[in-house]
Amino acid sequence: MFQGRNYVYEVYREMSFSKAAKNLFISQPSLSAAVKKAETQIGFPVFDRSSNPIRLTELGKEYIRSIERIMEVEQGFENYVRDMQELKSGRIAIGATNLFASYVLPPLLSRFTDAFPMIHVDLVEAPTAELGEKLFSGTLDLMIDNQVMDDAVYEKTFFCQEHLLLVVPRHFTSNEKLKEYMLTISDVKAGRHLEAHIPSVPLEFFRREPFLLLKGGNDTRIRAEKICRDSGHFFPKIRLELAQQITAYHLSRYGMGISFNGDVLIRHMPDDGSLVFYKLGYPDAVRNVNFFCKRNRYMSRVVSEFLKLI
Repeated sequence: MFQGRNYVYEVYREMSFSKAAKNLFISQPSLSAAVKKAETQIGFPVFDRSSNPIRLTELGKEYIRSIERIMEVEQGFENYVRDMQELKSGRIAIGATNLFASYVLPPLLSRFTDAFPMIHVDLVEAPTAELGEKLFSGTLDLMIDNQVMDDAVYEKTFFCQEHLLLVVPRHFTSNEKLKEYMLTISDVKAGRHLEAHIPSVPLEFFRREPFLLLKGGNDTRIRAEKICRDSGHFFPKIRLELAQQITAYHLSRYGMGISFNGDVLIRHMPDDGSLVFYKLGYPDAVRNVNFFCKRNRYMSRVVSEFLKLI
């Protein structure tokens, strides 16, 4: 029933017979015939060809899910065989959002590839929700993120702790009354915001200033809203809602508004003097950054060696 599944899966990946045929180095009529043969064996169509682009039928969706489970089993066995080859070949797929792909993973990947030059590394950059789906389906081996994920489904390896700070354009008038709370980017890089004697800034001083928040559902947005409530039901004036921390940070640099950003990002930013930083002394301002992998999935030696490195 799963003969020809590679052909079916490639069409599903591209949602196009012509593109899939090109990827598989066969003619489109040959591919169409192979998929039709697979559908005949199943007894139902996998693809609805009446739409443009084509889409999966309800049975087709379940067929693809079954293929992915088979692929995961096969990948597990292939990983086992590669382990027997003493890491002379193999691959690892790691998922990360823009923040972690740009500022956290590069030195780790550099060290890993220096140690294991024959291992192929796939770095997948995408939003957290998409990465979670890929990790669950087995497309990814590891995912780095600061979200909370279901412990029943995923194992985690701690990487670092992240602290959210209030990032404020230096020219905002609210800063004039807050000299005792104010931190520079050099202070953040030196870890002064972690010192117990550094006071947490009262958010009420910023009630007239515009804010740049991430979109609803994002962990940083959820934490920012909790911090505002805990500070005495402070309601920020939202100028823009954004998808990425890095975008909010750079817009703050250009004076667009105040943002909530983690010190993991801030430590990698240049000191151009355009911003000041304030400590947020609330439980929700602290979160862990972890590497996640799916439970009950065979952990290859490649993945194990990478986790040892971190």
